[in-house]
Amino acid sequence: MKGTIKADHISVNKYQLLVLGMPPLTFTTISGIEDELEVVDLPDRTKASGGNRKAVEFTAKLPMHHIAEQAMMELWFLESQDPVSPLYKKVGTLIHLSISGNVLRTYSMTGIFPSKRALPELDMKNEGEMAEVEWTFQADNVLPI
Repeated sequence: MKGTIKADHISVNKYQLLVLGMPPLTFTTISGIEDELEVVDLPDRTKASGGNRKAVEFTAKLPMHHIAEQAMMELWFLESQDPVSPLYKKVGTLIHLSISGNVLRTYSMTGIFPSKRALPELDMKNEGEMAEVEWTFQADNVLPI
C-alpha cells in the first residue's frame, strides 16, 4: 500500500461532534454512522431505491465525571421527553481531522436528538477504568459539507 495511500490521512482518534446550542462535548467514542436509503422489493425480485433516506442512529460515550457536559446532555434528553420541546431537534457538525490537523472532512447532522441513556456496568473487581455514559442519538440526515 505504500505510495498508494496519500500522506496525512484522516485519523479515527481526531474528531469532534459539535451541537448547536450545546457546549463542546468530550465524546470518547462515536459509533459508525450509517446513512441508508429506503429500498423496495420489486415483483421481479430486484430492488429499487425508495428515494428517501432512513433516519440515522448512532451512539457516543461521554465520561461520567464530566459533570457539566453530562448535565447538558440530561437537559437535552429531558427536552426530548413528554412534553416534547419544539427545540429538542438540533443541528450538529461532525468534524474528522487528519494527523497534522490540516485536512478535515465535515458532515452536517440535522434533526439530531438523544433517544437513550445507558449507564455503565459496575464491577468491584474492575481495576478502576473510567466510567462512561453511552448516549444513543437519532438524526434525520447526515450530509457531507
